[in-house]
Amino acid sequence: MLESDCLTHTSSKDVCYFDYAATTPVDARVLEAMKPYFDQFFGNASSMHSHGTRAKETMEQSRAMLAGYIGAQPPELHFTSGGTEANNLAIKGVAWAHKNKGRHIILSAIEHDCVINACRWMREQGWQITVAPVNSEGIVDVDFIEKAMTPQTVMVSVMHANNELGTIQPVAQIGKLCRERGVLFHSDACQSFGKIALNVETENIDLLTINAHKMYGPKGVGALYVRKGTLITPLLHGGGQESGLRSTTENIPGIVGFAKAAELCHADLDNEYKRVATLKENLVTYLRETFDNVYFNGSEANSLPGLLNFSFSGQEGETIRLLFLLDQLGIYVSAGSACSSNHGGSASHVLRAIGLNPFEARGGIRVSLGRFSNESHVERLSEALKITVMQMNSIFS
Repeated sequence: MLESDCLTHTSSKDVCYFDYAATTPVDARVLEAMKPYFDQFFGNASSMHSHGTRAKETMEQSRAMLAGYIGAQPPELHFTSGGTEANNLAIKGVAWAHKNKGRHIILSAIEHDCVINACRWMREQGWQITVAPVNSEGIVDVDFIEKAMTPQTVMVSVMHANNELGTIQPVAQIGKLCRERGVLFHSDACQSFGKIALNVETENIDLLTINAHKMYGPKGVGALYVRKGTLITPLLHGGGQESGLRSTTENIPGIVGFAKAAELCHADLDNEYKRVATLKENLVTYLRETFDNVYFNGSEANSLPGLLNFSFSGQEGETIRLLFLLDQLGIYVSAGSACSSNHGGSASHVLRAIGLNPFEARGGIRVSLGRFSNESHVERLSEALKITVMQMNSIFS
């Protein structure tokens, strides 16, 4: 039975989990690498004795490894508690440090809530905020950004890949434009790091946000890349850790896990991309062949390999019910971003931005696949959708 198949499996490799874009299970190899730093090598990296020195050396080795995966120098990478803190540090830190140049920030309409809300807060402090639109596939309008720039523009923030649609943005093009205009370019890459190749040099990125828990690492650790020479004001003041940019005792177990997770992802980046992309293609084919009213949100050609957003026309108001029905079968998908307290079927600002009306924007179903997804899981999801969609009401009936 479908229900027993899904509910009796308890390991991360067997559950019917399709919400990898929200978070991922910690890989057993990552957990193993972290364990000694909880009890055996628990020193404070700021301590002068050998216990602290070992922690410091381990942290710097991890920093160098992570920096290498994005084409950065180790001193340019600063550890944080996660993506939200790193994004806030990038937005607010650059704004305050460059307030004498200008008070204008440009962001895309589909940024993560933490970027949007940080910019809203900056607006309350007197900054001008311009929101760049996206097209029907969720790709930002680069021409709009160019025309919106003024001598007072200090930063442009456009995410590397969207967390609801999976759409990959033309960051190299935007970064080149910013470089030519003397404007700093920040990109949130939490959703793409470890899934596709990233290089801050070739993509002209001045500040980049990454984190661990979207790529089989622990929650509570991330990093902000800040290009050498970039002025930025810290949010936290204290002992001067992280080159004075982020004062607090560093999370050594988390940092070790972050680096190990990145190592595992990048060791098999191309093969995993192809494998997960094939699973997604199989699901897309099934949906098209089975449901006359299905439509897809975002770009099919230019998106992350494991992220798919779709809706059922006329049944968008039933999406939350659909999620509960699937949950009862032991299958876990999402109605959009999980990185928000805004639950309960409210319209997605991302789906509104690509042109969906308020009703349609409540109906997006996000399926995200990952390392432990396989053909059997996709088949179970397909069978479950056939069962549950039939139970949904339609506004056309």
